[in-house]
Amino acid sequence: MDRFDCVSPLDFRYYDDKLRAIFDDYLTESARVRSEAMVEAATTRVLARMGVCSEAVADEVAHAAEVVSPEEVAEEEARIHHNIRALVNSMKKHVSDEAKPYIHFTLTSFDVIDTATAWRFKNAALKGLLPLLEELESLLIALARREAETLQVGRTHGQHGSPVTFGLTIAEYVSRLGGRIEAIRTTAEDLRGKISGAVGAYNASSIMLDDPLEFEGQVLAELGLTPSPASTQVVEAEFVTDFMHALTSCFSVLANLADDMRHLQRTEISEVAEAFEAEQVGSSTMPHKRNPWNFENVKSMWKLFMPRMITVYSDQISEHQRDLSNSASQRFLPEVIVGLANSVMRLTKIMGRLVTDAERMRENLRMTEGMIGAEPAYILLAAHGHPDAHEAVRKLTLQAQETGRPLGELLQESEELAEYWAQITERQREIILDPAQYTGIAARKTRLLCDMWEERLGL
Repeated sequence: MDRFDCVSPLDFRYYDDKLRAIFDDYLTESARVRSEAMVEAATTRVLARMGVCSEAVADEVAHAAEVVSPEEVAEEEARIHHNIRALVNSMKKHVSDEAKPYIHFTLTSFDVIDTATAWRFKNAALKGLLPLLEELESLLIALARREAETLQVGRTHGQHGSPVTFGLTIAEYVSRLGGRIEAIRTTAEDLRGKISGAVGAYNASSIMLDDPLEFEGQVLAELGLTPSPASTQVVEAEFVTDFMHALTSCFSVLANLADDMRHLQRTEISEVAEAFEAEQVGSSTMPHKRNPWNFENVKSMWKLFMPRMITVYSDQISEHQRDLSNSASQRFLPEVIVGLANSVMRLTKIMGRLVTDAERMRENLRMTEGMIGAEPAYILLAAHGHPDAHEAVRKLTLQAQETGRPLGELLQESEELAEYWAQITERQREIILDPAQYTGIAARKTRLLCDMWEERLGL
């Protein structure tokens, strides 16, 4: 299909060749058919192992799983209007009459569908998404280390707070992203399958096998999966729900990082910049513009995919042993993985060439004329016995705003506070008079976080 015939921009705009190379084996419609055929083959291998059919039959079914095409399955589905029966019928065309009875033997459709989905999502996450996330994490660690000592004003509610370093600003995201990487890995590895039959009671397999639970465990082990502890016609919904939550919350971390970097590029702030290519255009009418469009794209993609988590929560509800109310909605879950991966790759590219302006950060810090020295001033006055140090410093900040004079100078000249000022050490006075020195352990904390996450993630 030509790109101009597509409906979803995900197909022609965001699912590019790089992402196709990573995810085509796991997330496409073709991958769905192949993975479901794998479940059929794994089942027959275990049936042979348990003496229900011959090894030759199992080999035939395995071969059929490899050669059956998505196109012939789709053609059969168009005829009979059932996807799994279409797969079974198509596979039977590639085996002998002896092997035909053992394709889909004792299975129900969602033994195949839920197990194949778990296999696809698990591998898409572990082999596709997580390496991308780890690459971004390594890049952020390197950036945080590089900027560990770069002075920056901290901002709360959009207002100047106490000083930090730009390295600590990035290290926050090192930690948050690191936690999400662990959550995605944990929930992906815990995705489950089922071979428990039409209502989860192992009705069909119990007719033929002494131990249906052992049968289920062996089939799933062939695919690197473990059984859902309980199942109806479907796997317990919480395994996929937890996985999708980990993806969505990871997306939120990326959107938060992108939003922070976008705001730091505002003309009146200008502390960082997204490197522009020589021929890149920022605006169709304002040639001077350098819009932070990549960061904005990440937030926009998050706005699209984050609300889908509500649908995932809704899909936890399936009446009795199963209804069909999640059938259509769950088909869209691979898009979340693709959307997240696209944003990860975009952030890796732009954060890798992020330009920081240390002098501009210092200029912004000086904008408040030492006002950010108010916190250490009040703490030190209180430490030396002032009964209402916070109020005393608050009044001085108002005076500093009215006169335009630095807070530290007003404190130093205050007769009312002279006896307390005299008790403050020279080093502590320097911090009040030059709040740029008031960065706590920002640089040390930055390095500690970087060390911790490198070790925990094995980067």
